[in-house]
Amino acid sequence: MRVELAYGRTWLPVELPDGITDVVTPKFVEGVADEAEALRKALQNPIGGLPVRELVKPGDKVAIVFCDGTRPMPSSRVLPILLEEIESVSDVEIVLINALGTHRRNTEVELRQILGEMIAGEYTIVQSYCDEDEAYVKVGTLAQGIDVRLRREYVEADVKIVTGFIEPHFFAGFSGGPKLVTPGVASRETIMGVHSPDLIGDPRSVWGLSYREDNPLSEAILEAARMCPPDFSLNVTLNRDHAITGVFAGDLEKAHQKGIEFVRNTAMQAVPQPYDIVVTTNSGYPLDQNLYQTVKGLSAAAKIVKDGGVIIAAAECSDGYPDHGNYRQMLLNTPSMECFLRQMREDRFNVTDRWQVQVQALVQQKADVYLYTSGLTDQEVEDAHLRPCHDIAAFVQELVTKIGPEARICVLPEGPMTIPYVEGE
Repeated sequence: MRVELAYGRTWLPVELPDGITDVVTPKFVEGVADEAEALRKALQNPIGGLPVRELVKPGDKVAIVFCDGTRPMPSSRVLPILLEEIESVSDVEIVLINALGTHRRNTEVELRQILGEMIAGEYTIVQSYCDEDEAYVKVGTLAQGIDVRLRREYVEADVKIVTGFIEPHFFAGFSGGPKLVTPGVASRETIMGVHSPDLIGDPRSVWGLSYREDNPLSEAILEAARMCPPDFSLNVTLNRDHAITGVFAGDLEKAHQKGIEFVRNTAMQAVPQPYDIVVTTNSGYPLDQNLYQTVKGLSAAAKIVKDGGVIIAAAECSDGYPDHGNYRQMLLNTPSMECFLRQMREDRFNVTDRWQVQVQALVQQKADVYLYTSGLTDQEVEDAHLRPCHDIAAFVQELVTKIGPEARICVLPEGPMTIPYVEGE
């Protein structure tokens, strides 16, 4: 059977054995007929709050948080409608804040791609780079003793608005909503606190469980957001073509929960039993632009692979590991994933991006992991403690021959856009 895997900006066709291969994808939802009208309607009829134009008064400073270049959020289509609503009020000062978390700053070219030429050229843009300590102010302390420090431009704005999209998330349950505050516009120390080894390693910090289902990491993120909450939240959901399928605007928690219910209904897919082989992706560009992000696709596959099974991931990794951040160096500095898990609380590993290596190591405790990529050399793949795969179809056939006629294969062509789970678990 022919299966097309999301890979870079295109699809990668792969021939897999008939009769023993299951393909698991989210329920496909058509994009809304008129995106601008759907956005306008949501902004004027919000969930649990006032319409955005009624929140803004003449002379207000308005901060709008938007997603960085690692996310497929269609800000260039969403923000013009939001700005139109805000600017129906006279004499408003607007600043756009790029929610980088711990990621690198986006380039001018990338900002134009994210926001569109007009918005990128006409509005003040602040990049929330977490190491600019003086740019962050304390707004409270979490129950775990973690200081919450957020970007000054966000904290001091008269009206705070966060924009994002909701998808499954491998340890926060779902993206969007409170995540645009922390880690989005938080300082490094705050981000490190809510990504502690204990919170990341908690069995409830997983796909599909939110702060309402006792996900401790998601609860910490929400607690941080509540210390300086946005006045308005605008989230969208997307299908595999990046078309908007739903708009959820209004109160941070109420609107986000409505979006979560929508995503859970479309993304969560049950399978009858674990599989010997799981072929996954990282949903194509921009999510598969580096190996760091690709850990999400591995984590999704790990939910339905047998102990001792095989995961094969297809990810372009056009941006490499990447070179920025600590993920690459941590991989190079540890002799094995088992060693990393034993030593991850040591000072040398208690740095940003440790959580991604931690999740990768937990996946590799369960299964052998192979990577099909055009963005990394075989040596770079091996240095990441993974195994290179150059021909997915041929390798799967080799594994099936070895396992025998009882072999079962599952394919997640859209990677972590699906939350697969074994029935009864």
